[in-house]
Amino acid sequence: MKKYLLSMSLAALLATSAMAQRVPAPSPAATVMQTVGVTDFTVKYSRPFLKGRKVFADGSALAPYDQIWRTGANMATVFEASTEFTFGGKKVPAGKYALFSIPNGAAWTVILNKDYNQGGSDTYKESEDVARTMVVPTSSEFNEAFKIEIEPVTDSTAFLNLSWSSVNIPVPLAVNTESLTMTALNKAVAEKPEDVATLQSTAAYMLSKGKDLQVALSLADKAIGLKESFGALWTKAQILNKLGKTAEAIPVAQRALTVGAAAPDGAYNFYKPQVEKAIAEMQAKAAPVKEAVSTVKKKKK
Repeated sequence: MKKYLLSMSLAALLATSAMAQRVPAPSPAATVMQTVGVTDFTVKYSRPFLKGRKVFADGSALAPYDQIWRTGANMATVFEASTEFTFGGKKVPAGKYALFSIPNGAAWTVILNKDYNQGGSDTYKESEDVARTMVVPTSSEFNEAFKIEIEPVTDSTAFLNLSWSSVNIPVPLAVNTESLTMTALNKAVAEKPEDVATLQSTAAYMLSKGKDLQVALSLADKAIGLKESFGALWTKAQILNKLGKTAEAIPVAQRALTVGAAAPDGAYNFYKPQVEKAIAEMQAKAAPVKEAVSTVKKKKK
């Protein structure tokens, strides 16, 4: 009897173990994550396969024309953004959304819906939509499995590409990266007005955009006053040069090299050749101006 019970227990254990083993899913899960500027976009979906079936057509078994589609398989596809963005030109708050679509040969309707925890499209309600956009399909390389990609990408734009068979649906995405970045930087400066890294990074971002350069110069000066560093000095030199104060920029850039050489780090080692080249260019730029000033002074005498 004991042997029988032992055998039964072993069989049950083996059965439980077998049930726990992972097996391939007919429509495997996938996650796409892409940063655009300072915004993180994430898409979680399942990838159905064609397996010889017809897709995107009247009466097809897979995503037929003019019917709401979960835009994937299994649970509804989830689209998430970390900041406010535009979806096909429509403003959408940061958050999670279900991604639905209505295929059509001429133009697809692509939808973001508030209820992201849906099992497919059976419980879809149009009243929960936050954005709808019409997108003209384009041809693409053949994809046996449904695929979602976010590309090409700039610092403020991207395309959400829905691709299957030889069809691609490019949905335009956009974010106001400059505004989001400046809002975050201004908040950081207000919260940490004596933080050298925050002051320098804010000044450097303004420099990169060529905006509010006088404010950027004040921030760089404050950072240098708190702690003279290679980064802050080089940032100030670039701002001065961009403001047309090349003669003032040269000694600041030279001082940046001196400070950096005294305590070399990754930034100094990487930017040193660039700074040396910039100094040579600024000196060449400043020489004619200096000569012209000297000539004018001689004529006055």
